[in-house]
Amino acid sequence: MKLSDKRFALAALGAAALVTAAAAEAATAPDDVKIMDGVIEQSLTGQAGDPAAGAEAFKGRRVGNCLACHANKEMADQAFHGEVGPPLDGIAERYTPAELRAILVDSKAVFGDHTIMPSFYKVISNDPAKRVAKKFQGKTVLEAQQVEDIIAYLMTLK
Repeated sequence: MKLSDKRFALAALGAAALVTAAAAEAATAPDDVKIMDGVIEQSLTGQAGDPAAGAEAFKGRRVGNCLACHANKEMADQAFHGEVGPPLDGIAERYTPAELRAILVDSKAVFGDHTIMPSFYKVISNDPAKRVAKKFQGKTVLEAQQVEDIIAYLMTLK
């Protein structure tokens, strides 16, 4: 490889890193997300979700932890599937990405206050009456790209 080719490759890598960083900064802030008629049409990041990353967040006990409440036959090898929420097999045939985005962002805005599903992209209150650990106050459960990744994964469940 010629020196000019190496410089071009390094410049391209640097540009890709800048684009990725810019996309993270361009994510719609939680307070700016608007749910209209039970949907959020636009990606929170302007980026497509990654189904593999979404599967990891879905099953991750420290990230999405979706398996704590939902069964998923595709992840039968994972322990402790929950039964509180509906099974998610075939969810891609029941919901659109825009509907799933709204549900993940703020489930109570979609299903009502009676749902026990948490809102994953809404700032967690620091209200002492809500009894939220300090390390979680003022934050969201998921980052915007994680929401998009989980949606991409859920759309594979047909």
